[in-house]
Amino acid sequence: MPEQPSRTHLVLIPSYDTGERLFSTVAAARAQWNPVWVVIDGSTDGTGERLEAQAAGDPGLRVFRLPFNQGKGAAVLHGLRAARSAGFTHALTMDSDGQHPADLIPAFMQASRQRPETMVLGRPVFDASAPLLRVRGRKVSNSWTQLETLFAGIGDSLYGFRVYPVDGLLAVMEKQPWMRRFDFDTEAVVRLAWRGVKPVNIDAPVKYLSAEEGGVSHFRYGRDNALLTWMHTRLMVGFVLRLPMLLWKRLRRLPPFQP
Repeated sequence: MPEQPSRTHLVLIPSYDTGERLFSTVAAARAQWNPVWVVIDGSTDGTGERLEAQAAGDPGLRVFRLPFNQGKGAAVLHGLRAARSAGFTHALTMDSDGQHPADLIPAFMQASRQRPETMVLGRPVFDASAPLLRVRGRKVSNSWTQLETLFAGIGDSLYGFRVYPVDGLLAVMEKQPWMRRFDFDTEAVVRLAWRGVKPVNIDAPVKYLSAEEGGVSHFRYGRDNALLTWMHTRLMVGFVLRLPMLLWKRLRRLPPFQP
């Protein structure tokens, strides 16, 4: 377990009613990084109280508890504001349900340190546990994201294991009321790309745990697909309004013509 805390990069884990899986996720993250912050998003399963007791004996772990469930994006926003106040410049977000590879935290942090102006994005590598419907839906969402960013190079728009520049993401989130629930991950990378934040993509495995393995999912196909549809609708409107600027930036990056 790393003893020396980073002064610039932290791990940020939002959690809502994840049950026992939260504790193994936090333990795996702490084995790789210091500090680790967890935002309990109005959980009613008792995990917040238990994790607070655990944090009392671990200076590398900090727990925030929100009074009611507000959504993943809102929980991340709460953590980002606290991170900025504490002087951190970057935050690696990961889910609390055990889907993300904690052993890759150091590699992602190193990539961010080498290029701090970028966002370091996980590009998921699926195994047989991945639901086919989710994988196909992901391809559709990623196609829209490529168009909305004028093919800026985002490898995957939905995989939440990634390192964000704190100031850039806060500037995006505090200007508009969206990105507070399941729409957070995709809208974050699109709007950061619009601001000129370049992506660095790193392959990372994703594991869909069964209920017997302690897997917990709050994804609801009807509700959350409707949310994603509304998100892409407003992003397309924003894309059309920004298209002249995006094209100008793209042309500036092209190499000069060689006859």
